[in-house]
Amino acid sequence: MKKKIEKELTAKDLKWHSFEDMVAEFSRNKKFKKTYDEEMLRFKLARQVRELRDTKHFTQKMLARKSGMPQSVIARVESGRRSISLDTLGHIAHAFGKEIELV
Repeated sequence: MKKKIEKELTAKDLKWHSFEDMVAEFSRNKKFKKTYDEEMLRFKLARQVRELRDTKHFTQKMLARKSGMPQSVIARVESGRRSISLDTLGHIAHAFGKEIELV
């Protein structure tokens, strides 16, 4: 029978990495980098929608009404956890009196 040897970890056994270091390390993988970049764009868009809504002093319900969609859609867009269609983004932009511009 094998003996189970347990070792207590100490601080010197651990190596800490910053988030930026880990992203840099994993970004060498093209699939990871592509997915990470897409996620960051989604979160950036979500933040922009939320900030613009706050600037206009709209509630999610008000924005939903002006854009012709349910409030739950606005909440999902602002969470940044799901991708949104160009059509949905267009409705939101129109509610703000904005146009979508691809650069």
